[in-house]
Amino acid sequence: MIAQTETHSWLKTLLPTDATVQQAIHSLESSSMQIVLVQSKDGRLFGTLTDGDIRRAFLRGLTLDSKVSEIAHRKPLVAPPNMGRDLVLQLMQANRIHQLPVVDSDGRPLGLHVWDEILKPKALDNYMVIMAGGRGTRLRPHTENCPKPMLEVGGKPMLEHIIERAKVDGFVNFIISIHYLGEMIEDYFGDGSKLEVNIQYLKETSPLGTAGALSLIETIPDTPFLVTNGDVMTDIHYSDILEFHLRHQAVATMAIRHHELQNPFGVVKTNGLEITGFEEKPIYRSHINAGIYVLSPSALSLLVEGSHCDMPSLFSRLQAKELRTIAYPMHEPWLDVGRPDDLLLAREMKH
Repeated sequence: MIAQTETHSWLKTLLPTDATVQQAIHSLESSSMQIVLVQSKDGRLFGTLTDGDIRRAFLRGLTLDSKVSEIAHRKPLVAPPNMGRDLVLQLMQANRIHQLPVVDSDGRPLGLHVWDEILKPKALDNYMVIMAGGRGTRLRPHTENCPKPMLEVGGKPMLEHIIERAKVDGFVNFIISIHYLGEMIEDYFGDGSKLEVNIQYLKETSPLGTAGALSLIETIPDTPFLVTNGDVMTDIHYSDILEFHLRHQAVATMAIRHHELQNPFGVVKTNGLEITGFEEKPIYRSHINAGIYVLSPSALSLLVEGSHCDMPSLFSRLQAKELRTIAYPMHEPWLDVGRPDDLLLAREMKH
């Protein structure tokens, strides 16, 4: 069940069927949720009421002393308690409503989804680590005087896009691993207060790899944390992969993408000198590492401080210990900005 309005605050919207219109107005003002849930004597949801219903009631000649049961909408749209966030948003958007009561199988109110509350991210304690220490040699000359994550896309550094995207999902605590021209990153972002987030830095004296840099973390996080490459532009919901990791009780989760590679030539199949068949420009399908991960704190115990280790190697170490590593299939737009053509494409996408 997704987060609804703050604990018990929705209870202010409940009124019995014999309540007056005046009481309904008071309820609307005190709850600030723009809806009244009218409850029958047996505890079931009788109907709903908004300020628009009250205005229309006054036009029909009803008064402040009229009963809410006379003007309540008797067949409101409702949601079960286990409906996911995306489906709730789709349902509310399709029906152009800003409030959606949550009821149990007997029709008794359990809560209230409010559009603004669902869209407002809940601040997470989990950290997000961004790997921003690479030299970006394939992007030269762009990276001769600028670290790759600081290359501008749509008028701001790629790294800023990543932070802002994560902030939308509720992440406020960031650790940025820096090495090549790292002072430029540190000067630009500082402690993160400019973006209303908290930023710490890991300073690599030599390249340690996407996992090795994590060995420099002084205080081990208490909760699972995200790791992303600083050159990955994507529309992924970082909170979704975190939730996936927690739900499947994994030690390490890797985001993967479906990748297709077409051979530009017709393939001839042979057995010795004998031709056994042909395949015209076959397509090879595979899953690729998307450069986004979730790790549980225990995974850091397999790293040696200051020693190089890439992320696939860490996953292999975890697997050797028979610890659970899983894949998170992603379908959202994704671009690994590793070459000049990729940078051009990213800039066109954000134009």
